[in-house]
Amino acid sequence: MANIIFESVRYKNILSTGNTWTEVQLNRSKSTLIIGDNGAGKSTMLDALTFALYGKPFRKIKKNQLVNSINGKGLEVEANFKISGSKFVIKRGIKPNYFEIWKNGEMLNQDAAARDYQVYLEESILKLNHKSFGQVVVLGSSTFVPFMQLRAGERREVIEDLLDIQIFTVMNTLLKDRVTDNKATIKDIKHRIEILDSQIASAKTHNESIRKLREGEVEKLKERLREQIAIVEAEQEAVDTLIQEVSGLNDDIKDKPDTKKKLKELQELDRELANKHKSLSKEVAFYQDHDNCPTCKQGIEHDFKQETITQHNAKTTEIEEARAELEGKSSKLEGRIDEIDDVENVISAKNLQMSEHRMASKIAMNSCKAIKEELVGAEEQVTESANNNVDDLEKDLKECHKGQTELFDSKEVLGIVSSMLKDGGIKTQIIKQYVPVMNKLINKYLSAMDFFVQFELDENFNETIKSRFRDVFSYSSFSEGEKLRIDLALLFTWRAVAKLRNSVSTNLLIMDEIMDSSLDSSGTEEFLKIIQELTADSNIFIISHKGDQLFDKFHSVIRFEKVKNFSRIAA
Repeated sequence: MANIIFESVRYKNILSTGNTWTEVQLNRSKSTLIIGDNGAGKSTMLDALTFALYGKPFRKIKKNQLVNSINGKGLEVEANFKISGSKFVIKRGIKPNYFEIWKNGEMLNQDAAARDYQVYLEESILKLNHKSFGQVVVLGSSTFVPFMQLRAGERREVIEDLLDIQIFTVMNTLLKDRVTDNKATIKDIKHRIEILDSQIASAKTHNESIRKLREGEVEKLKERLREQIAIVEAEQEAVDTLIQEVSGLNDDIKDKPDTKKKLKELQELDRELANKHKSLSKEVAFYQDHDNCPTCKQGIEHDFKQETITQHNAKTTEIEEARAELEGKSSKLEGRIDEIDDVENVISAKNLQMSEHRMASKIAMNSCKAIKEELVGAEEQVTESANNNVDDLEKDLKECHKGQTELFDSKEVLGIVSSMLKDGGIKTQIIKQYVPVMNKLINKYLSAMDFFVQFELDENFNETIKSRFRDVFSYSSFSEGEKLRIDLALLFTWRAVAKLRNSVSTNLLIMDEIMDSSLDSSGTEEFLKIIQELTADSNIFIISHKGDQLFDKFHSVIRFEKVKNFSRIAA
């Protein structure tokens, strides 16, 4: 497990910080409040720490804009931390540019390219990529992309990183190379067998009168073997072709979810327009049938009636035209769904064909094994008059046949392993074990913040959110304050799961202005209670404008100020 203990970050000439080092101790206090006026440099430590570790700022700032605009050069950042007793210092600079990794006082080899150096830092030292860092260590109100706003693939990447199962993705990549090598080797050994067959036939012509009968039997067996091998190869090629076709067909129907969603939206819009049309028609009928107001008994002016009827009829016509247009669009979408259904039927048929080809290949492979056993027996009966060259060639041929069988077996095994290493295989099984734990933790933290909903993530990390009255909501339907409570619950959950899985653990948690807008006073109090629970083994930093309200809630306070256009820590 990568147990990262962040000790300090120091920086200069970054953003509004001048040419004097600013240093923030990251493990001094259990909880630290960072305050200051707007533009005083409170969040600069976030950009400095993220730039040190990942070569990019935390906020959406271009890299070249990090350099202090007054001094124009000399940006330097250093991040100090410990992992398993080893002390690391990461140093980066702009103008001049440099990137150094120091371990226990010695700089690590920089022969590799800067990109490889960064990959080494993330995969071999931190074991935490930038996306996961932004989900486990730092939560900012401006640029942080909550887990619930990530795409499905990005959500999966974060969870796989937390559960330390990226190794299966790496294994799948390596497996593809092995599959390619296997296919090439099968082709090479087939060519080698053909050459050996030719060489053996030529050598045996010298002893044709003696071994004619036996050689005829051997050749028949070889021919049968070649036929069976050809069947195996043909069936395997057919399977490969069908796999490609199915893959292409699946690509052709990727739009199925979007198409169904669009059709549903059009149908809902049509219902709204129909209701509007009904309401307008009802009002037109009222004015046509009444000359006096049924409530006040006063007469309705004729011009007003005619004008209202005309306007409503015009709107009714517009709605009818719009509904006609919607009907056309809906018909096209329904037609597309029918097309997709047809494609899915084709896919099912091709999958059935694949099963049949695989079965035929397996039968042919078994025949190969039986024929090879007969071939061995027939070759042993060949007269000893065969010269050493023939014996050697037949020994090589036997080894080639054995190797070919092993290669076909390996191809079958590689196919099984490939299925296991895909997203629906072993990774899904591991994720299944942790999804209930994640959901339990998420709802625990939501309840602690007085947000009583039932939040569930499925194995594809799609959410289902229900109220106590079983109403179903989506993440986007909540207020900003409620969304923040969900984001915080997820953040605390990822940290807990990371420690539980022993994939990554860190003492540091930084939150940038998350309580200044979206959390009400009640939510803030509950959030601070959770923070107190976390401070047992963490160093918490809260960047906030609510300094006067929060002073007595933290073990220490850091105030940033701006003096002569440069940010610094106030004395």
